[in-house]
Amino acid sequence: MSTNRTVERDAIQAAMQRLLAGTPTRSTGALTVVQLAAEAGVKRWVLTHKHPDLRKEFEEARESVNGIPAAFQTLQAKVDDLEAAHKRLRQHNSELTERNEIYAQVIHALTTELAHLRRAQTPPPNLRRLPTDTAASPRP
Repeated sequence: MSTNRTVERDAIQAAMQRLLAGTPTRSTGALTVVQLAAEAGVKRWVLTHKHPDLRKEFEEARESVNGIPAAFQTLQAKVDDLEAAHKRLRQHNSELTERNEIYAQVIHALTTELAHLRRAQTPPPNLRRLPTDTAASPRP
């Protein structure tokens, strides 16, 4: 194996370790072959054509961490929890909005009925007026 090829392999393997650890120095840190090549300081074709075994090794390692560097896995778990909480809150908000609309309809219907009863000349026989005197003591 030539020295140049050995240097490339060493650079690619070191770049793999940095990317998987979440400590990139020359790339965005995304776990892609393009970013691996950028992190290693080699052209993408060098990685895919001259060192396909390293590319395959990287892709297998990426699959084992679900495409998320180790340093970011706790953050991803928090994001997943927050997204689930957000979904629950949106559902709860929808339920409250729907309930509020029903209450508004009931209040409107009762207000309309009360106004109609107040305008009526003779109250219906089942209507019982409550005392309006606030000084009256409550019944025991």
